[in-house]
Amino acid sequence: MDGFLILSIETATGCGSVSLTEGGFRDGRLRAECSCQPDITYSRRLLGSVAWLIEAAGVHWHDLDGIAVSIGPGSFTGLRIGMAAAKSIAMAAGKPLIGVPTLDALALACSGSDLMIGSVLDARKQQVYAGFYRIGPDGPPRRITGPMVVNPSDLLKHVSEPVLLTGPGAAVYRQSFTGLDNVRILPPMLASPRAAFVGLLAGRMLSEGRTMDPASAAPLYVRASDAEVNLQRKSERSGERIGGAHTSR
Repeated sequence: MDGFLILSIETATGCGSVSLTEGGFRDGRLRAECSCQPDITYSRRLLGSVAWLIEAAGVHWHDLDGIAVSIGPGSFTGLRIGMAAAKSIAMAAGKPLIGVPTLDALALACSGSDLMIGSVLDARKQQVYAGFYRIGPDGPPRRITGPMVVNPSDLLKHVSEPVLLTGPGAAVYRQSFTGLDNVRILPPMLASPRAAFVGLLAGRMLSEGRTMDPASAAPLYVRASDAEVNLQRKSERSGERIGGAHTSR
């Protein structure tokens, strides 16, 4: 066991969670975990959940070895809230910050499977965030491709072997995959992002020195936000007006 005690925050989707894990994905263990349902506002309950978890597990802040956070892709608002909380805690406690890709943590739920793993999150706008993985007997999920944002109907166009899909996106767009002989879908109750999976991957990452600078750490959005897209469009329209403007003397 790596032995690192990790406090993890996962807010990439509608169901957020916080956890305490000890060790890595191979021989680690879950000390405590708390999940919040979608109707509970992260910004109002997240830090309270963290404080409750620490107290319930009988752990002191100085016992922690690192703070891990699910960095995305996922909900823009959720990722920002989770990242802000993790950065604040890491700086206040003087602990390393570890950023774990959300799709990597999702793939960990399929440990033991010999099939190619497809981690899928609902990206809204009839699209999904996705990544494909292989999981060896002794290693963490190894990313083959991704993260990417695609239409559900295009996700498996280039997959020619059996694949196990996991994650909320696979459930939301299940009809896009129904009837495909080479596709299996993990039941939704087993396929939600979990802080525990984030923590177990973070234990390995911390042992390898793969940490983030809390001052500059940022979520992995993959797709531009609506605000960024609108700003870009306004900038392009403004540039067109300026470029096409005629002046008279």
